[in-house]
Amino acid sequence: MTDQVRQDAIEQAWQDLVATARRTAAEGLVVGTSGNVSVRVGDLVLVTPSGVPYDRLAPEDVVAVDLDGDQVLGEFRPTSELPLHLEVYRGTDARAVVHTHAAHATAVSTLVAELPPIHYMIAILGGPVRVAPYALYGTEELAANMRDALRDRTGCLLQNHGTITYGDSLQQAYDRTAQLEAICELWLTASSVPGHTPSLLTEPQLAEAGAKLRGYGPTK
Repeated sequence: MTDQVRQDAIEQAWQDLVATARRTAAEGLVVGTSGNVSVRVGDLVLVTPSGVPYDRLAPEDVVAVDLDGDQVLGEFRPTSELPLHLEVYRGTDARAVVHTHAAHATAVSTLVAELPPIHYMIAILGGPVRVAPYALYGTEELAANMRDALRDRTGCLLQNHGTITYGDSLQQAYDRTAQLEAICELWLTASSVPGHTPSLLTEPQLAEAGAKLRGYGPTK
């Protein structure tokens, strides 16, 4: 990759990252500057900065670190949740990560140890979504708890905190976040009806749905 091609890739990735971050705010998954987004470009991780409103970010405000967490681009400090993002990139083949404080998902994280299979779309996350035990934000302890909860999954809940999902692209990571929030809202709604217990999908039903979802979407 030439220097110019690399620079063009970084500029496009930053543009896409900012657009995704703004989308999380516009669609109510975060409030203010809570939550964060990252995308990997080669050996660099582009990430939203700490405490900067997304609508103020410009092309020249790119923030990037290497996989050791050392900042290599930008004047703003990387998000305080950088350990979460780096842990995902080190342990998976992720190309993008989205972390939010979505209200329904955060509420669920305070109630159960695992979001049960109430809807077949949970299959895109690998199955029932685990809740990583609480730890102070921005810490290696939280990153380790998240790593365990993400085993064989592409998303998890962070207890009393929020959500984290990853994917092959920013679009995929965002879609998984949005689906997770929707499923959490569904579970909260169904489980709140007095005298009734939500029906859940069996493992074979979930596996069948997961296999079908792998072929879902436009084809060329």
